[in-house]
Amino acid sequence: MDSAGHPHRRAMLAGGLAAAAAAVLSGCAKDTGQAKSAGKAAAADLKATPASPTARPVTSKEALARLLEGNERWVTGRLQHPDRDPDRRQFVAQTQEPYGVILSCIDSRVPPELLFDTGLGDLYVLRTGAQAVGPVVTGSVEYGPMTTGTPLIVILGHQRCGAAKAAYDALRDGATLPGNLQALVEALQPAYKKTLKHRGPDPVDTMIRVQAELTAADLRSNKDLSPLVKKGALAVVSAYYSLDTGRVDILSGAPA
Repeated sequence: MDSAGHPHRRAMLAGGLAAAAAAVLSGCAKDTGQAKSAGKAAAADLKATPASPTARPVTSKEALARLLEGNERWVTGRLQHPDRDPDRRQFVAQTQEPYGVILSCIDSRVPPELLFDTGLGDLYVLRTGAQAVGPVVTGSVEYGPMTTGTPLIVILGHQRCGAAKAAYDALRDGATLPGNLQALVEALQPAYKKTLKHRGPDPVDTMIRVQAELTAADLRSNKDLSPLVKKGALAVVSAYYSLDTGRVDILSGAPA
């Protein structure tokens, strides 16, 4: 007779299976409990993270330091994602006091809020092709310093700027770009002319840097902004962003 068919042996086998099942369920319950505990601990850690790391920078030196600290986190991948939660959203819902104005390119690879690791209410951000300026752009840059006391303006050029290359090629070849792209070419003419005086291996990259520096210099001498610059309430900085490394380097205008 098959041993499994004996009544006594069937009882023993059933009892063994029941015990094994109980052990498995117990282990699952224990693992589930540990997983829930770990999840609660992680949630507690996230909840304990402050909405903003420190108080709003007041001076241009403090503001620039905050931006460069955030950029270092971007470079190393140790992001804090500050000022990006519902509490912060509610905090800035009625009013704002950004500590920086960033004029950068439209390039999809250069979002200022990400590469400086900032959040809601931290920055006024303007983006135009190759940081080209005009009356509306200039007025938008002026808004922060003149209405909310923003202490820092950063003009941010970047590596391999397509708008700068298109303008450089058009000016070099005497070509006219279609539509309103020609306005971009005309806006970058001063940077192009200055670039011709330099003899570097990459004239387009030189033009990108020159454009950022010229734009910053023009804003520093702006009749409305220059009084703020002279009394130390505002700094206008030019900078360059590397697509390869993620790092922002200051070109000119860093506050002492």
